Amino acid sequence: MQPLTIHRYGDPGAAPLVLVHGLTDAGTAWPSLIRHWGDRWDVHAPDLRGHGLSPRFTEDELAVAPDVMLADVVALLDSMPVPAVLVGHSLGGLLALRAALVRPGLVRALAGEDPAKPAGNTPDAAFVASQEAFLDSMTDPAEHVERMLTETSWSRDEVEAWAACKPLVDREYVRRGLFLGDPAWEELFNRLTVPTLLVVPPTSDMAPRPADLHNDLVTTVVVPDSGHCVRRDQPARYHEAVDDFLAQAWARQGHSGDLKRAEPVGSELLDRAGERGREPTHRA
Repeated sequence: MQPLTIHRYGDPGAAPLVLVHGLTDAGTAWPSLIRHWGDRWDVHAPDLRGHGLSPRFTEDELAVAPDVMLADVVALLDSMPVPAVLVGHSLGGLLALRAALVRPGLVRALAGEDPAKPAGNTPDAAFVASQEAFLDSMTDPAEHVERMLTETSWSRDEVEAWAACKPLVDREYVRRGLFLGDPAWEELFNRLTVPTLLVVPPTSDMAPRPADLHNDLVTTVVVPDSGHCVRRDQPARYHEAVDDFLAQAWARQGHSGDLKRAEPVGSELLDRAGERGREPTHRA
């Protein structure tokens, strides 16, 4: 597979952290979080396949899009010299969750912002149509920036970054590859072996049912007055929740600043994902 475009931020000498964006966003769609963290982390923010400046899906890849996207994230983890922190939103939260299950030895901690709940291998026609209409309306992102600044509490840099991603989405992916695969959900969280934080809004159709979670490694924080984009609606509360979680996870693992190199892992990937993606290309 052709490698992804990776946006790099922070301090290359710091511990690695991977940001995995949501549907129709890109690796450039994290400005407030990047500014908040400064040089605290060595941040790798990929444009997922079919998004931003990364390759479009091939005909064969569209039929197994969830597996291809997971293979991309796993390939990025495999390219790291030491285990990384994974932070994901929506679609990216689901991919980060699955990657932590495939490569637990390469993930120090996982933070998911209202991760997308999978519903099987058939695209939802109504959802696809809504995304098509939305992207059709975003061909000139500048028209929507002022509207979003009026309708939301998002900062200008968040709105501008969000809007700029939309014309870059692979429309064939939206039409034919927009499904999330295996509908297993709460059981995925119960299988995790890495410290995990879920940051969710008070009302979420996708959050796992608390009564079905039985894993002491999984912590859930509900952020008041937020929606699906928690970090944009309530940035200070999101930053506090994630920072506190990562600090505690780091302390529990006994880190004093330096990280050990990852232990070698096997090269197997999910059976359906095909051959492992090549090492990503890193671009500023």
